[in-house]
Amino acid sequence: MFYISMFFQYVAQYMKTRLQYRTDMVVEMVSDLFFQGVNLVFILVVFGHTSFLSGWSRDEIIFIYGFFLIPYALFTSFFNIWDFNERYIVKGELDRILTRPIHSLFQIILERMELESLFGAITGLVIMFYAGSQLGLTINWYDPFVFIVFVLGGALVYAAIFVMIACISFWADARTSIMPMMYNIGNYGRYPVDIYNKIIRFVLTWILPFAFVGVYPAAFFLGRTEWYLYAFLTPFIGITFFCISVFVWNEGVKRYRGAGN
Repeated sequence: MFYISMFFQYVAQYMKTRLQYRTDMVVEMVSDLFFQGVNLVFILVVFGHTSFLSGWSRDEIIFIYGFFLIPYALFTSFFNIWDFNERYIVKGELDRILTRPIHSLFQIILERMELESLFGAITGLVIMFYAGSQLGLTINWYDPFVFIVFVLGGALVYAAIFVMIACISFWADARTSIMPMMYNIGNYGRYPVDIYNKIIRFVLTWILPFAFVGVYPAAFFLGRTEWYLYAFLTPFIGITFFCISVFVWNEGVKRYRGAGN
C-alpha cells in the first residue's frame, strides 16, 4: 500500500507540473504522433512494391506495429532511464535516491516518468482496429483479458532489457553509447521475426526478446497458430527477465560507492 500511495502522489505532482506548461505537453504529444506516423508510412512504402513479406500481408504487419506501440508506450512512460549513467552515476544523483526509504529503481521510475507518452497507446489501438477491420478479425470475450496480459508482458520485456543495460553503469561508470543502439535494435521487434535470418531470430527471441513486445503476442490475435506457443510465453518472458533485471539492479546498488568528490 505504501508503494501504491507513493505512485499516485508522484503522478499527482507530475500532472500539476506538466499542466503548468500545457503547450509543451501538446507539442510533445504531436511530435510522438508524427514519429509514429513516419514509421507507419515506411511500412506502406515497403508494401507499395510487394503484396506479402515472408507470408505476411500489409495489414497484418500494420496490426503488429499497432500492437507494438501499446507496450512501448507503457515502457516510455515509466522507464526513461536512457540517461541513467550520466545523471545518476556520473553526476551523483543516485546518492540522493539512496537516502530515501523506498526502492531506488522504483523511485527513479517515478521521477523520470512521462505520462504523455501514453498517448502512443491510443494511436496503437486505432491502428490495430483499422488493420483488424481490413483483415476481418473478430473479438472474442477473452481477447481483452489476453490483450492486457500480453501488453504488460511486452512492457516488462522492454523495461527489463533497459534496466539491465542501465546496470552496466554500476560496474563501468564511464559514459557509454549502448542505450541508443539498443533502442534501434528494439525496433526489430515490431516486424515478423521470420523475415530475419536464424541468428537474428534467436537473438530477438531468447537474448534480447524484443519479439515478445510485438510480433509474437500480436500473432495470437491474427490467428497465426504456429506462433501461439511464443505468444503465451510473453508474460512469462516479461516477468522472468524483469525479475532478473531487478536482481542485477540490487547487486549493482550494493557495489555503488557514491560519486565521491
